Order: sequence, then C-alpha cells, then structure tokens
Amino acid sequence: MESAREVETTPQGAASAEVRSLRPAHPQPPVEVSIVIPCLNEAATIAECILAAQEGLAVLEVDGEVLVADNGSTDGSIEIAEALGARVVRVERRGYGAALLGGIAQARGEFVIMGDADATYDFRAIGPFVERLRAGYDLVMGNRFSGGVEPGAMPWLNRRIGNPVLSGLGRLFFRSPLGDFHCGLRGFRRDTVLALDLQTTGMEFASELVVKATLADLPMTEVPTTLSRGTQGRRPHLRPWRDGWRHLRFLLLYSPNWLFLYPGIVLMALGAVATLWLLPGPRTVGGVTFDVQTLLFAAMTIVIGFQAVLFSVLAKVFAWQEGLVPVGDRFRRLFDLVNLEVGLGVGIALVVVGLAGSVYAFVRWSVVSFGDLDPSHTLRIVIPSLTAFILGAQITLASFFLSLLGIGRHHARSDR
Repeated sequence: MESAREVETTPQGAASAEVRSLRPAHPQPPVEVSIVIPCLNEAATIAECILAAQEGLAVLEVDGEVLVADNGSTDGSIEIAEALGARVVRVERRGYGAALLGGIAQARGEFVIMGDADATYDFRAIGPFVERLRAGYDLVMGNRFSGGVEPGAMPWLNRRIGNPVLSGLGRLFFRSPLGDFHCGLRGFRRDTVLALDLQTTGMEFASELVVKATLADLPMTEVPTTLSRGTQGRRPHLRPWRDGWRHLRFLLLYSPNWLFLYPGIVLMALGAVATLWLLPGPRTVGGVTFDVQTLLFAAMTIVIGFQAVLFSVLAKVFAWQEGLVPVGDRFRRLFDLVNLEVGLGVGIALVVVGLAGSVYAFVRWSVVSFGDLDPSHTLRIVIPSLTAFILGAQITLASFFLSLLGIGRHHARSDR
C-alpha cells in the first residue's frame, strides 16, 4: 500500500516526532492484540480483511482490536471499516511505512499484528503469531515460502529474483536468521518496535523493521504463512522495480561494510598487486605488454579503494553518533585508539614519502638538464610517489573530520 505521492526516507527524528504526535491525548484501555491494517483505497477488500481479523481474535478468545490506518482513502474504505466496527486512524503523511507507523503509535495492544489490506493474507491464522509473542519473542515474521504461495499470487520476478535476492542480502549483510524479509504479515511487541525509532515512510519500512530488530539483537522467529491471489482486478500498490530498489538502497545504506569497506579492500588489494607487479618493469602476458599506463590505472584503483574504505569509517562513525546503528566493542576501542594524532602521524609520513619520491624524480630530471626522460622509468617513480602523497593527504583530512565527529561522543561521556 503506497501513495503515488510517496515520501522519501525522513530525516532522523522526523518520523518519530510524527509518531509521538499521533498518540492519543487520552489513551483508551489497553488490549492484548491490535491488528493494524494500512489502507489506501481498499474498498474492494477491506471488509474481507476486517471480518477475517475479527474472526481470528474471536477464535483465539483474546482481548483485541482491529485498527485501520487510513492513508487518505477516497473510495469509501473508511466508511466500510467504521461500519464493521474497526477503529480507524487517519494518517496524513503518505506511504506504506507512514501509515503503519501511525497505526502502531495509536494501537492499544501489547502485541501488534500487521498485515496488508489486499486480502492476500489470512488474518484468521494469527494464532501462531500470538503464541510466539506470548512465548517471549519480540518479532514474529511470516514466511510465505514455507507456508505456501498460491499460483499467481506473487509475480515470477518477485518470487524467483526479488524476494530471494533481497532476503539473501539481508541475511548476508546483517546475519539475520529470517528467510522472508518482506512478508506483509508479521507480529511484534508494540513498545519494543516503537523504541527502534523507525524512520522510513515507504515500502522499505518492511526491511527497516527487520534490519533494526536484528541489529538490536531482538528475539525473533518465523511461522509459515500462506499468500493468496486476493481479489481479482485490484490494482496492486507495489511497484516491483522502484520498490525493489528502495529496499536494496536501504540495505546498502545500513551496511557500510558491504557498501564501502569490502569493495574498497578488494580494489586496494588489486591495485597494490598490480603496482608491485609492474614496478620492476614492463610485463608481457600472452603477447600483450603492460607498462606505465597500466601502472597509472593500478594507482587509481588504490586511491578509489582507499576512498571507499575511508567512507566506510566515516559512515559508521556518523551512524553511531546519530544512533542509527549500534557498533561493537571492537569498533569503539578502535575509534578511541586511532585518534587525531595517530591519523596525522600516518598521513604526514605518507606525504613525506610522496614528497621524497617527487624530489628524487626531480633530481633525476635535473641530471639531464631538464631534458627528455624515458617515461617508462620516470613514471615508475612519479606514480607511486603521487599515490602516497594523495593517500597521506586523505588520511590527514579524514583524521580532522573524524576528530570533529568524535567531539559529540567525548562530550556525552564527560556529561555522565
């Protein structure tokens, strides 16, 4: 469920501030389970979903409510929901995630079961979710691939490529134990999820919930869930390519190691190997000769790789400072150990090496009265020297920037 005027990821704190503003001034008595259904023009299916949700609560004999988080419906969905006894919450900020955040904020349940309003999920089958939540799990995900996908319920692209790839990347990047990152039927402890300070307002909300729960090391599990075709003729809100990219973008942005660090290390290693291989002289492989031109590209690869590694450190420190992602004790110790003075020492040493190589090349040029030189020999001195100079300058500047980022962290410590 998502509006055509979908809002991008909000700045840190903006979404949480809106969530706080959505909380009722005079809370109603709490219940055990709130079933939250995001809705945008779902008149064709909302009644079926509400009735199934009410039946599911009745079968379990739990004290619960059905809450419809409406995102601006104009087709009568609100009237249908209210006529069936559902509680309707109007959420002005557009987007799937925004609607859910608004609904979760106003839910009265200790546990929240969220599910789409397109009648593809069976709300009568919420028993396993409630059972696992009562057992102490903070997040219970449905798994459509273990529960069964009705023929035609999921496009081939989503089933064979989109979901497996994105879920696989989520498991790889964050070591999540879940097999279906994007199942629309899931349950969680309301207060625990609100404490995660979720920010995204679009479809990537599904990924953010799982990623932040994994990073927070919350107890989580999966239960088999079925996916049906739903009502025929209903236009889906999901846009596979755009929403798939939004999910991928979120996974990458929340994993600086995979976005910057690992690719950077690979580039630096390849560049360094090629540089060492070419420094003694030209190399011929299969009739192709590699000379200083290739050496220049190898140096460029080292510089780009180092920039990527540097970005990973800067991104991780920034995310740590802003409370976006937790960091381990090892990173904290490294951040304390590698201070401004250490960075300046390493950076200045590399700059000196680069200058020394440049002076040596200049002296060799002066020996021939600043005449013509053999590029094959001269550039083997100049290219590594300039590479060292560039890396040293980057380390020096980055050390100052990291020290600036660390000011807030040190102030926070001193205030305790």
